[in-house]
Amino acid sequence: MERTRESVERQKDPAGYQRRQEEEARGARKPSAGGRSSAGRGPAREGQPGRGQYDRGPDREGGRGASGRGPSARGRADDTRGDTASGSRSGRAPQRAPRLRDDQYIAPATPAGRFYDPFEDDGPAPEFAPEPEHGDAPEFAQESEHSRERHAPTVETRSRRPRDVRRPEIFTVFAPCPQGLEEALTAEMQALGYEDAQAGRAGCSFTTDWPGVQRANLYSRLATRILVQVAHAEISHEDDILDLARSTPWERWFGAEQTLRVDTSAIKSPVQSLQYCNLRAKDGICDRLRELEGERPSIDTVRPDARVHLFLTGHTATLYLDTSGESLFKRGWRLDKGEAPLRENLAAGMLALAGWDPAAPLLDPFCGSGTILIEAAWIALGVPPGISRPFGFERLRDHDAYRWRDLKEDARARILPQLDAPLVGYDLNPLAIEFARNNAERAWLTADSIRFEVGDARNVTAPADHGWIVTNPPYGERMGTEQEADLWRDWATCLKRNFAGWQLHVITSDLTLPNQMRLKPKRRVPLHNGSLDCRLFGFELVAAGYRDA
Repeated sequence: MERTRESVERQKDPAGYQRRQEEEARGARKPSAGGRSSAGRGPAREGQPGRGQYDRGPDREGGRGASGRGPSARGRADDTRGDTASGSRSGRAPQRAPRLRDDQYIAPATPAGRFYDPFEDDGPAPEFAPEPEHGDAPEFAQESEHSRERHAPTVETRSRRPRDVRRPEIFTVFAPCPQGLEEALTAEMQALGYEDAQAGRAGCSFTTDWPGVQRANLYSRLATRILVQVAHAEISHEDDILDLARSTPWERWFGAEQTLRVDTSAIKSPVQSLQYCNLRAKDGICDRLRELEGERPSIDTVRPDARVHLFLTGHTATLYLDTSGESLFKRGWRLDKGEAPLRENLAAGMLALAGWDPAAPLLDPFCGSGTILIEAAWIALGVPPGISRPFGFERLRDHDAYRWRDLKEDARARILPQLDAPLVGYDLNPLAIEFARNNAERAWLTADSIRFEVGDARNVTAPADHGWIVTNPPYGERMGTEQEADLWRDWATCLKRNFAGWQLHVITSDLTLPNQMRLKPKRRVPLHNGSLDCRLFGFELVAAGYRDA
């Protein structure tokens, strides 16, 4: 404690401390002035000149005073070993700091009076540390390496395996369409990025991930649905369908809290009853969900949350999850329908088969409710056909609404502001023209986009020197037999006079139409308009190729 107090005093007032030490040394020397102190040899052992030096000058008393045996004398002797700062002021030899316990350490003061950091002696920062010059001394090199190993921080490095990239799950998808559009649908899917699309019976198949399933629903103009295959197996009895449905993980997409509908279709299947197969599939789905979730889903045949399709062919059964919900030809804008309306995907298919250029004029002299022209306007503007309607996958479990929103916003950003060529429609029925204008307005098309007018197809004029005529004229029950012959002859006369250089494409169930119009078709493509077996006839109208009727 006495050493600590003396060290504090020496730090606070170095000059006063030295003065008090000299006075105490003079007082302690008087009783033993004639004797020799054993401490007189201490300075010599510390590297001082020797005893003779203390016989000269005023430092003689101070030098002999250090030989005292008292506690203060021993503290002063220890203090004179360090503290270069106070020694430099008083001219004495450098002193050494007192050796104290860890809890008694007191940092000495620097000459400038600032607080002295005890860890400052570790040296400056590495970027400012001078390069040491120690020569080639092997013992110093060993010491340096030893000290470097002792003070260098130990950094533990662990090798980490890179994370495996999670690959998206790939699904097999089947997209049905009206018969006759298989090749056109395959070409459309390949243009959308599904390179492995292959045409099949009444549709096409391809593989993609779940975002690709959503894109197909949004962009396909020709498909009727987008069906994701979830199970496939060979069957020998109707009860095998029950086992197949129970082993399929339906809980991934829907649960007992959602409504369900199951549909069944078959081609060349030996089963006795499709209704019984439909019940087996439904029971298998409901039994699995009841075992896992404790409840069976309810059945809703009108607006279900989840739709499952069972497809039977030969001795195989395939289960599909319907991701579309309502049929894809329901775009959401056609609420007013005329007589025998044409489905939207069939109208888009007719434009695709006709090879219509979206930058060329288009005319429909029997426009009805305007389906063909509105589909053509959306094609020319780049409007996705599913941009304004809901889909079945939006009601399934784990639906990513944010990703779906981003996909639609990206599609909206690509829509063009206006058309490059005129689209014109005529019809004799004023009510049909009103329906067409209402549908176009719901499809966000202005009056400048499509021009609908009441007019007779036998008297129309061409809006340009070249273009396409794609139409669905009245046939079958829509027309009486006594009017049919006169209409085709008069319409053919108008076409020959006013539409030279145009291309004509007509869908009809009347296979004698080319003969009645006295025109030779360049193409005839089998199509099905609902349950009607039709043909899409293609003609090329040439100025000097026909004589007037």
